[in-house]
Amino acid sequence: MGNTAMPREIRLSTTPTPEALAELRLGDIVYLDGLMYTAREGVYKRALEEKANIPMELPSESAANFHCSPAARINADGSFDLGAVTATASFRFAKWLPEWLEKSGAKLVIGKGGMSSKDYKSYFVPNGAIYLSTVGYGTGALLGRGVENVEAVHWNDELGLAQAMWVIRCNRMGPFIVASDNEGNCLFERENAKIAENLHRVYEGTRPATLKRYGETDDRSDEVIG
Repeated sequence: MGNTAMPREIRLSTTPTPEALAELRLGDIVYLDGLMYTAREGVYKRALEEKANIPMELPSESAANFHCSPAARINADGSFDLGAVTATASFRFAKWLPEWLEKSGAKLVIGKGGMSSKDYKSYFVPNGAIYLSTVGYGTGALLGRGVENVEAVHWNDELGLAQAMWVIRCNRMGPFIVASDNEGNCLFERENAKIAENLHRVYEGTRPATLKRYGETDDRSDEVIG
């Protein structure tokens, strides 16, 4: 059996220092402490395109932007119930991120699926930011356990529950995986390259696909691994 190193587990503040961010390595497992806010296209459009004042002091209160839709409600007495936080695919918001990172001072962007190393090098590195990805699917309830309470919900009337800016206090919220580093390298691209190197072995000795439907191929160059 080979000696496979276990990933490092790191507790990280949602207002991290540059030194703490510089220590992160691709594949590290991160748990977050502090205030986190949700921001998706609704928040970006309102803050960047409509020039509305951001209802938080960023990044001093929080430098962690979560791309997610909380499974939550606002009660009649103004209190909040939040059971789970389901991550959203971050590539959907890439066009707003250069301006948002500069304007908000966000140092951590959290979501699902990540983006390309080109995006990280173009948008994240100049702003000293890191991307954290959720680990697998169906982890909304697990992540919800790390929510101590909901501090506020901003722009609910204008944007609705899913798109509003939720301000969440976290205590060991995670796990998240470090998917970009301070040089703009991409975890998923690195691992996909390792897979592609040996992909031809999967098809050794197999008969050519008959129907040639989508996904049926024996040509390595046809593989949908990007």
